[in-house]
Amino acid sequence: MKRPNIKILNRMVRLADSNYNCSQIIMLLNLEQAGHDNVGLVRAMSGLGDGCGFFNETCGVLTGAVSVLAYHGGKGSDNETESDKLLPMLEDLGDWFRQQTAGKYQTTRCKDIVGDQIGKSTGKKICGGLILHTHIKINEILTSYGYSDIHIKKE
Repeated sequence: MKRPNIKILNRMVRLADSNYNCSQIIMLLNLEQAGHDNVGLVRAMSGLGDGCGFFNETCGVLTGAVSVLAYHGGKGSDNETESDKLLPMLEDLGDWFRQQTAGKYQTTRCKDIVGDQIGKSTGKKICGGLILHTHIKINEILTSYGYSDIHIKKE
């Protein structure tokens, strides 16, 4: 990590105060770190964060993190091939995320993680901590698979 955690925390708070959801925050942190601006991608992430609260499968932090890894290693056009590193990166993320949530929560589902604290201060702290730790883990995964030159922007 090239940026101190306090800067990331402050940026997370500003984004949350501007009504960005967890998926958008994960994506924006990574895009900004890489020096990119992709309004369309951030807009697309709005459905993940809000929608995951209503789905039974997962939370927006995880879906946002998956999208970040796919942003770097996935296929985006007909003439582009998906990296052979994408599936192992996703497996690493999934294993780590399940391990992080298994001891504290019933599942990796948003409602099981935050419960009735959605939108409340306690819920925001839970999500904020998960966003921060997941952002750090994304950087570790990308670095370990050779993406360090494109995803870390020096401040």
